[in-house]
Amino acid sequence: MPLHTRLAAEALATALLLATVIGSTIMGTTLAPDNPAFALFVTSTSTGSMLFVLISAFGPVSGSHINPVVSVGLAATGDFAWRDCLPYCAAQLIGAIIGIWVAHAMFEQPVLQLSVTTRGSFGIWLSEAVATFGLLLVVLGCAARKPAATAAAVGLYIAAAYWFTASSSFANPAMTVARAFTATAAGIRLADVAGWIVAQCLGAFAAYLVARLFWPRATAASEPLAAESLRTPA
Repeated sequence: MPLHTRLAAEALATALLLATVIGSTIMGTTLAPDNPAFALFVTSTSTGSMLFVLISAFGPVSGSHINPVVSVGLAATGDFAWRDCLPYCAAQLIGAIIGIWVAHAMFEQPVLQLSVTTRGSFGIWLSEAVATFGLLLVVLGCAARKPAATAAAVGLYIAAAYWFTASSSFANPAMTVARAFTATAAGIRLADVAGWIVAQCLGAFAAYLVARLFWPRATAASEPLAAESLRTPA
């Protein structure tokens, strides 16, 4: 696939994911304003399900990374071209912001918003490092040994990570930046974004090191990735 087609697919997939996250958050808190557990259940199941759909549908087009740490992690293992990382990350960030704006518009909220939700503490940063570590480990493990299971594994992991992490598992730098532009319960104050991204990068690097230990692989030239859902389409 030409690069512009793959970038459009990444932007669209990321926009749909963020529209799901923000829209389901608004819906959950509207239906049960006094029941945060219900709202979290709505968002976690919606997000996990949408990830399965998006990876399955857009994988053959762009690889459906939808996340800068996934793009960089796959490049580090030889399954993705380094030269495409920056364009992919830009497309993911643009798509994430557009998805948030669409969600606001669907629920007739002001499109342009800024979050005032403070999310900065050691426990939160540790949660993001753990969440990102687990996510990238799942992606790299599936890529190395069971590529066809990637969509289901990623969707289920994120649905679970909403519940076992104190941060509700963003695990995605593009999503983290974009969520500074929503005043819904899913938002994060812009001043806290840098700490989250640092934690996510540390978790991703740890996952890469562990993946090399568990699933030692040659470079893409000698052992190409079989999964169409993660490979950079030609």
